[in-house]
Amino acid sequence: MKHLFYFFISILVLTGCLSETKEPNRTDSTGEDTSEVTETENNNTESRFIGMSTRDWKVEELADNLHYPWDIKVMDNFIVIPEVVGTIAVMEDGQLKRYDVQTSDPIVQEGGSGLLGIALADDFSDSGVAYLYHTYRTDSGLANKVIQMVYDGDSWKETNVLLDAIPGHELYNGGRIAIGPDGYLYVATGWAHEEEFAQDIDNLGGKILRMNVDGSIPEDNPFPESYVYSYGHRNPQGLTWNDDGTIMYSSEHGESAHDEINIIKPGKNYGWPVITGDEEQEGMEKPYHHSGTDTWAPSGITFFDNHLFVAGLKGQSLYVFNETEKSLDVVFTSNERLRNVYPFEGYLYLITTNTSPRADNPGNDDRLLRLSPRQ
Repeated sequence: MKHLFYFFISILVLTGCLSETKEPNRTDSTGEDTSEVTETENNNTESRFIGMSTRDWKVEELADNLHYPWDIKVMDNFIVIPEVVGTIAVMEDGQLKRYDVQTSDPIVQEGGSGLLGIALADDFSDSGVAYLYHTYRTDSGLANKVIQMVYDGDSWKETNVLLDAIPGHELYNGGRIAIGPDGYLYVATGWAHEEEFAQDIDNLGGKILRMNVDGSIPEDNPFPESYVYSYGHRNPQGLTWNDDGTIMYSSEHGESAHDEINIIKPGKNYGWPVITGDEEQEGMEKPYHHSGTDTWAPSGITFFDNHLFVAGLKGQSLYVFNETEKSLDVVFTSNERLRNVYPFEGYLYLITTNTSPRADNPGNDDRLLRLSPRQ
């Protein structure tokens, strides 16, 4: 009888445990049942975001009056957001303040041009040194430059021009800049609506450039005495590295679909405008992933907890790359054009640019959102 008693107790305990761990069915944004997939993937820490949807995030609105923001950097209680019209919005301790950027050549905002990417020096908290990419006007038309600036608590002032005469356009400027794990400054440039630029090693358009933070050319760049790190790009607007800093990724706007995610390697040719999508040609790199006949209009990208996240403009969604399925999956949408995504201390910060670059005037009602995964 004693053995029988313990047998029944064991059955009850096991049944109770199974009841506690069973989750209700879940549905994704299309209404399809995803409970089986979610339960399987939740056991794999490598896939914690796969299968998530908008309801799986806690969303906070931190600002709702941004003027066409283009980039974002976060440090403790300090958030820096360049706006294309030539201002930088700074949020410190929850308070938003806007500064005019003082540059040697006026910032020109026409369509999608203007004040674009920003990178902060590693010692920014002490030095106030930052690097920006902006459009200006020359005798021959629009161009872009990379400048060094200093923020002293009261103003943002240019202190040095690192590189100028980068081809410019109302729409196709690239614009993302980032300091890599190797300490070099990387710059994504657009094709400026001139197809021959991207394949011309001697032209700065349609490239990813690499420079020292003083503007000089690194000795180990793949082409002698050249800023060019990779070429054959159309309009790259995202740069990031995986969590251990060993793999570099870029996002790139295609032409009427065939948007790309690329793994960037020094000296490689990424094909534009010769090949797109699954097309192949000797000496040219196929994309790591592309949108096919769909359009994401990918802009900012980042790694967060070992997952690649992509902000989509046309797609109006935040995507995560699904390594298993080799797909880009929607994990959040607010039905807004998402310009960039930035991780900091367990949060993802998102900025919207809901005005199309083809519109007459930039909007002034874009938002800064902060997302955290619900437990």
